Amino acid sequence: HKPSFVLQDVTVYEFNISQPNLLTSNLQVTLSSHNPNDKIGILYDRLDIYASYRNQEVTMANLLPETYQGHLDVAVWSPVLIGSAISVEPYLTPALNDDINAGMVLLNIKIDGCVKWKVGTWVSGCYRLLVNCPASIPFSGQLAGTGPAIKDQLAQQCAVDV
Repeated sequence: HKPSFVLQDVTVYEFNISQPNLLTSNLQVTLSSHNPNDKIGILYDRLDIYASYRNQEVTMANLLPETYQGHLDVAVWSPVLIGSAISVEPYLTPALNDDINAGMVLLNIKIDGCVKWKVGTWVSGCYRLLVNCPASIPFSGQLAGTGPAIKDQLAQQCAVDV
């Protein structure tokens, strides 16, 4: 069985759109993975994590550490995701500004990488792992630039494809 992922929380330190179409963001996410198998271990290898807005990557990909997950085990990661003046498609800027002004932005925290299965001493080849965690981030007016961090407890189930 494939692992399950949960986006536990997102802390937003900075989220600022400036002209022309540049987004600067600084987020920390906490997510966990559960191995549902009682006889199969999971090796996570070369996992890139990033945030996207309407299918456009808005932070740089961050490489998660290689992790072995034993039978029925849980792994937790808390990476920082940073985008410094990331160019946003011009058609997205009005929508993003509208979402910020409305007080809610839907980001997707995504993982793209390799998963291997381990049974005893045998290790499988690499299978592509795609994880998509929707995160509705509440925004107050003061966070449209830099300001006090906003931590949002989500406990949001993620979609997982292997």
